[in-house]
Amino acid sequence: MQPPRPAAVNSRRTSRLPRGARRLQLLRAAQDVFVAQGFHAAAMDDIADRAGVSKPVLYQHFPGKRELYLALLEEHVSELADRVAHAMGGTDDNRARVDGAVGAYFDFIDAEGEAFRLVFESDLRNDPDVRAIVDRGTGACVEAIAEVIAADTGLDPERALLLASGLTGLSETSARWWLPRKGTVSRDEAVALVTALAWRGISGFPRVD
Repeated sequence: MQPPRPAAVNSRRTSRLPRGARRLQLLRAAQDVFVAQGFHAAAMDDIADRAGVSKPVLYQHFPGKRELYLALLEEHVSELADRVAHAMGGTDDNRARVDGAVGAYFDFIDAEGEAFRLVFESDLRNDPDVRAIVDRGTGACVEAIAEVIAADTGLDPERALLLASGLTGLSETSARWWLPRKGTVSRDEAVALVTALAWRGISGFPRVD
């Protein structure tokens, strides 16, 4: 009598990963799917397939598609804010700060995976939680730049925030316009051009010694 055959191994099964590593794997898979399909068209099945895991494994980490999207959005909004804060704190040279702030947006938008689309082009922007996360990240970037502008020029907080908002808007719009054309204009040249434009305006304000 032949011994019973072992049960077939599920081809979707992946090696066991530490919880943090598994969460990161799922976020990266979700990013690919959300960027390619948008929130509304994406399905948890698509994300599980992309990650090479079963849906129960996916649901162990995220109770639903919306929670997964919000976690991913929070991660990338924080990344952009950290990039800008680092640019502001990394030097005392204000032109270098402007260059760093502009460069932070270009690097974020040019990053592999096009995560910037989740932040700036989401089809879920009317969701109050999504809007709150994006606004909080934008506010952090604007405030980091405004603090330097206020300290350097003596402008009151509202006017410094206005100028900082203009710089972040210029940087974001320019970087998004540049991305499909980066084969024509290099990243460094594009950042230098936008920095020169912004610096000519900001440097015109009297400096407080």
